[in-house]
Amino acid sequence: MANLVIVESPTKASTIKGYLGSNYKVVASKGHIRDLPKSSLGIDIEDDFKAKYINIRGKAELINELKKEAKNASKVYLATDPDREGEAISWHLATVLGLDDKKAFRVYFNEITKNAVKEAIHNPSSINPDLVDAQQARRLIDRIVGYKLSPLLWRKVKNGLSAGRVQSVATKLVVERENEIKNFVSVESWTVDGVFKGEAGKKFKLRFFGDKNGKIALDTKADADRILDGLEGAEYAVSSLKKGSKKRTPAPPFTTSQLQQEANRKLNFQSKKTMSVAQELYEGVHLGKSGDHGLITYMRTDSVRVSTEAADAAEAFIKNNYGDKYYPKNRRVFKTKGNAQDAHEAIRPSDVNLTPEMAKPYLTNDQYKLYRLIWCRFVASQMETALYDTVSLEVTSKSPKAEYIFKGKGETRKFDGFMALYNVTPDEEDKDEEETVALPVLKEGEKLSILDIIPKQNFSQPPFRYTEATLIKVLEEKGIGRPSTYTPTITTILSRGYIEREGKFFKPTALGEVITDIMDKFFGTIVDYRFTAGLEEKLDRVAEGSLEYKKVLRDFYGEFATLLEKAESDTEKVDVKETVEELDFLCEKCGAKMVVKRGRFGRFAACPNYPECKNTKQLDQSGNVVEKKPDVVVEGMVCPDCGGKVVQRKGRYGEFYACENYPECRYTKQIVREVGVKCPKCGGNVITKRAGKKVFYGCDNYPKCDFSAWYLPTGEKCPHCDEGYMVVKKTGEVPVCSNKNCPSKKKS
Repeated sequence: MANLVIVESPTKASTIKGYLGSNYKVVASKGHIRDLPKSSLGIDIEDDFKAKYINIRGKAELINELKKEAKNASKVYLATDPDREGEAISWHLATVLGLDDKKAFRVYFNEITKNAVKEAIHNPSSINPDLVDAQQARRLIDRIVGYKLSPLLWRKVKNGLSAGRVQSVATKLVVERENEIKNFVSVESWTVDGVFKGEAGKKFKLRFFGDKNGKIALDTKADADRILDGLEGAEYAVSSLKKGSKKRTPAPPFTTSQLQQEANRKLNFQSKKTMSVAQELYEGVHLGKSGDHGLITYMRTDSVRVSTEAADAAEAFIKNNYGDKYYPKNRRVFKTKGNAQDAHEAIRPSDVNLTPEMAKPYLTNDQYKLYRLIWCRFVASQMETALYDTVSLEVTSKSPKAEYIFKGKGETRKFDGFMALYNVTPDEEDKDEEETVALPVLKEGEKLSILDIIPKQNFSQPPFRYTEATLIKVLEEKGIGRPSTYTPTITTILSRGYIEREGKFFKPTALGEVITDIMDKFFGTIVDYRFTAGLEEKLDRVAEGSLEYKKVLRDFYGEFATLLEKAESDTEKVDVKETVEELDFLCEKCGAKMVVKRGRFGRFAACPNYPECKNTKQLDQSGNVVEKKPDVVVEGMVCPDCGGKVVQRKGRYGEFYACENYPECRYTKQIVREVGVKCPKCGGNVITKRAGKKVFYGCDNYPKCDFSAWYLPTGEKCPHCDEGYMVVKKTGEVPVCSNKNCPSKKKS
């Protein structure tokens, strides 16, 4: 009997298949197979919070197939993701499939590489009940908050709203920042800069500081004018020149939140996209003749720790490719924060010797960008410190009226160290206000010429709105949520219309402000930052086995139920008045003035006469209409339903044919393209097909012929075996057999 390995993702399954022998069968559960029911709370609060799990609708066929495979297997390895969610999925699988401890084994893949997979299979463990309980506690608390609060919001505000423990706190952060901006009072100040020239003839700029008694604040124009008056007829000289040195050390390798923040700053990736692409890199990418290979370690982690083996590999790579001077005398060891889960390593490349440029031909553009970011950050984290020569300069002005001081700082990179490879991009609000300037070679006592005096009026600026990067940063700093929750939290409050994007920044909607006001007024404890962070700490203790999860539920619900009862009786109906933003053009269908609406993908132009008129237009980030390209009419095709013209359009899964009279006529047809190859099974034509976003090849005689292939077939059967047919995995490569057990492959 073969052994069965169950993973979550079909992509991961195909990668792992190549690492294990014929004695193992790898299948995917495609995520959770069991959950709380959608139609009811699913928690018996009176029976000590007993959860009523049911099999997820639509997964009956998959569950039956998994049961059949598990029954025929001698051992079942549960290889779901190595986190609390993955642990819970393994627990649900074991329960539904009827597996006992003698047959079910838990394995963890921190990286999807041949050695890691084999080592995990050879060293299995059992399902960790503490991790399962921690996930259950989070799931049940969030279900209680969502299912008890949402009906209240439906009655008091409007239908379709939802509330959540973490999403309400995230919305509150955005609302509070907007209130800070609205209530901000700008303060006037002035600066005075001097443009000087030394004996060598090079120009440089310094800023007015004060006098020998200290800094002088310039709050008004009168203050600046007084300084300008005191500079009339002044002579200038270098009064102080201090040279020194400065070190810059590399940032640690990525945690989940740091990856999301840096990908947002450097690549302009939204966190949802970052995690999706990272999942692809973790689960495995086909690298030509090298086969499928997981490129990074597990991407949900709070830890900055790296294994000794990974650090050894990085040391060898740095010395071989950059030289010994780029590797520090003492190996870098980064310390994980006290409240972080240190179950597995930081996010790093599985194989540091697989450089981004080597992997690039096999990656999509987004995969390449993110892999390069992760690879560079990890290698740089192991490299030597960057060194700078610094100079602090003071120039004194002497005039009959006053004696003032101008100051400036300069620095020159002496040794680039890790910065030869990587440098962290700061957020706008974190940038250093005291910037360094380029200074020429000067000496103390040197006389200077003054070329210009530049007074400038300034006003203090309100705080920046949150970007996706800075919102994740503050959620992490306040201990709100965990790495796996940041992306779904932001996605939820955007889709619910509580916040919206304005360029790269978040701003609250009127609805978001109303929801926050209700939550603050009646559920202040639930949306309190310290309470939310404290609950996360309790969940961590449950995961460690030092706290019973039912106690966490009892303590939480006791207070929550009291608050809910008070809110039901005291909250009045709220009328949310969204401000209507009119646009400066008319609807071409009915003549009404178009307005701005908000949807799951952001702002768009819509006719105010909806639903009588359903005209909409796409808007770009600047609010301009994105003109649609005219439809291409397909010559010789007529809609079989209404007789209209057939046009070619592009959807989320590629091109298709559609009737020009949509939405009145909904005729569509998938575009199939022949590839000039005959089906090796029946002799029909091989055409391109789609499974979601992925393209594959199939026979046009389907369903009579079930031939399909992920790689381009040559139309020939394999000469070495009866089961396989020849395919080309990459343009220009030699055809290979599709059958992994083909004798030709065993010979090679």
